[in-house]
Amino acid sequence: MSEYIPSPSAWVADQVELYEGSNGTEGLTLRDTGLPVIIVTNRGHKTGAIRKTPLMRVADGNNYVLVASKGGAPEHPLWYHNLKADPNVEIRDAANVTPMRARELEDSAERDRLWDLAVEAFPPYQDYKEKTDRMIPVFIAEPVG
Repeated sequence: MSEYIPSPSAWVADQVELYEGSNGTEGLTLRDTGLPVIIVTNRGHKTGAIRKTPLMRVADGNNYVLVASKGGAPEHPLWYHNLKADPNVEIRDAANVTPMRARELEDSAERDRLWDLAVEAFPPYQDYKEKTDRMIPVFIAEPVG
């Protein structure tokens, strides 16, 4: 098993610790928004270490939509590159942990539908889209097996 390296961002590391330390009973929302998050565990593409990132909870049936917005920054978040290198992830939604495989959606009707679902779950995504020149990547994470 690889070593877990917490995020260099203190609030991210703290949220992951609270979420996982409470077995998914605390730290379930993004800061003061009251909106639910999941924890995505993946492997770092450079270090091979275990990385954990809280992302907005956007469910589509048994699948999850992962939006690489980085708040509308001009570059993709680091976890985007990790998923491109190794699409196998584990998603913790409250106390449920599920092994999943993520795939990036190209420009398509499926991507458009899931983008709309993501904006419904977390309206700031629309602002992020307008703030950046890049197409914000959207992944669908599906249960393995």
